[in-house]
Amino acid sequence: MKLVIGLGNPDAKYLNTRHNAGFMVLDELAGRLALKLSRKECFSLLGEKKATLYAKPQTYMNKSGDAVKCLLTKFNATVKDLLVIHDDLDLPLGKLRVRHGGSSGGHKGVQSIIDCLADTGFTRIRLGISRTDKPKDVINYVLSDFSKDEKEVLQEAVGKAAEAAEFLLAGNSVEASMNKFNG
Repeated sequence: MKLVIGLGNPDAKYLNTRHNAGFMVLDELAGRLALKLSRKECFSLLGEKKATLYAKPQTYMNKSGDAVKCLLTKFNATVKDLLVIHDDLDLPLGKLRVRHGGSSGGHKGVQSIIDCLADTGFTRIRLGISRTDKPKDVINYVLSDFSKDEKEVLQEAVGKAAEAAEFLLAGNSVEASMNKFNG
């Protein structure tokens, strides 16, 4: 069983915020697959298609690891089966980075997963949400909505991130995915 996790925050007030980029990509994937993410298990909204489980943790970002650990246990999956899609403040808006392993880079949701699993050996798709200058108030920035101009760039990047996830799920290597999507 493959497990694709999109990170975000569950309340409606966070729906269009920068920190919900992972949820946005999961919603795009669900639309492409005609999949409903509505089953509630392991603190998450789930959908399943072709031996792949798609999940949006409902624990809030800082507790994402609780949901991921529960899902891995319940569905007898390993860290190698895990693909996590999340926003990245260190990447310019719309840029993607596919990578395997490594640190959280300061991302609280990814750090929660690492802490709960005691393992960094999962694949990630990082979606850039940053402007050219670093925000002084990071929390308010990641919880802010995208501007009208940014939404156009974001929409294209969300589609590209969904394509990267499909490419990985089709059995392509992380290296091939990096060559194709990191830009």
